[in-house]
Amino acid sequence: MELILHRGADEIGGTCIEVIHTSGARLVLDAGRPLDAPSDATGLLPLTLDLTRPATVLICHAHQDHWGLIHDLPGGWPLWAGAASARLIEITCRFARQPLARPFLTWTQGQAFAVGPFRVTPILTDHSAFDASMLLIEADDQRILYSGDFRRHGRKGALVEQIMASPPRAIDVLIMEGTNLGIDKPVMTEASLENDVADLMAATPGRLFTAWSAQNVDRTVTLYRAAKRSGRTLVIDLYTAEVLEAIAEGTRLPRPGWDKLKVVVTRGLRNHYIAADRGDFVARMANGGLSAKALNGSRHVIMLRDGLVRDYRNKGVLLGPDDAFVWSMWRGYLAEDGLAHVWAKESGVTVHHMHTSGHASAADLEAFAAAIAPRHIVPVHGQNWHTAHPSFKGLQPLANGQTMIL
Repeated sequence: MELILHRGADEIGGTCIEVIHTSGARLVLDAGRPLDAPSDATGLLPLTLDLTRPATVLICHAHQDHWGLIHDLPGGWPLWAGAASARLIEITCRFARQPLARPFLTWTQGQAFAVGPFRVTPILTDHSAFDASMLLIEADDQRILYSGDFRRHGRKGALVEQIMASPPRAIDVLIMEGTNLGIDKPVMTEASLENDVADLMAATPGRLFTAWSAQNVDRTVTLYRAAKRSGRTLVIDLYTAEVLEAIAEGTRLPRPGWDKLKVVVTRGLRNHYIAADRGDFVARMANGGLSAKALNGSRHVIMLRDGLVRDYRNKGVLLGPDDAFVWSMWRGYLAEDGLAHVWAKESGVTVHHMHTSGHASAADLEAFAAAIAPRHIVPVHGQNWHTAHPSFKGLQPLANGQTMIL
């Protein structure tokens, strides 16, 4: 096999990797949109990616820095992902009014499937994206393991522990992310974060307005559990409700209709869904849901994002000194002039940053690589691999567009 690193050699996100069989069969691992690309930028596919020959695309999880360029790929290229990941990507595309031109083929975690001469085994892992996969690719007695994005400290950290305790054998190349290498970023378990949030709830007489990603399902669970422990109700928006409905069946995940979980129906999102012919969804969520006006005088834990501020304010929602605002995402997304942040500060509300990374710590990356013990490690999805600790044995950096022959 040959491996081409089209993008991701020295940046976080925008990942695109290709594996080529001696027969000419091709797998493309992720087609990510670069994180620093302007929202209206086009023509972002790596120039080294050959669009003239057939290929099959495997998407490891539902973050756009791993799938955001699939609309630009040839229409005849099959798209594969985990079943829940496919639903999350479809929700994102539909919400952005850019529906997928073709459906995903979906895999079952842990079950190998054939793509031409390749044997692909998806391995469920722990990440801030629900249903994230590592990918084991085998052909002609050669084996590549693509880590995708992963961590050990989330609610599914035991999955990574299991992989490390019983790793796939004889890996020739480990393609591994390195997001947190060289970064002094606090890493705590989601369980510890839950305790900290519950402590803040106990110390806050009013409401806890909270910003988090609707597709960070681990964080939704953390906030829901902390709210229940504190005798409070978690209030989510329509988009978060759609996400939970799409993936919760057959799981223990909270969802609309559960005790201590309410959906707030705001004008902007209501109109968005009605315009998309989803009035039935809005009606179901409104049945038993809340209006924005009902948020005043409560002690709820309330989702607050920039897109909700105008609707809250138009309905007379007021923030006061008894309330708190929690930013539960990467600090880099906390824009000083963001509507939610400005509203909180203008209202005299204390701002708290309470978050843990969706990516493995440097120590956990080293431990994972040691457990897999590959012949070579190809680094991706990181900006500080050049300062990586020498404990990464077999490190073989590739430049963007460079080919490695196994």
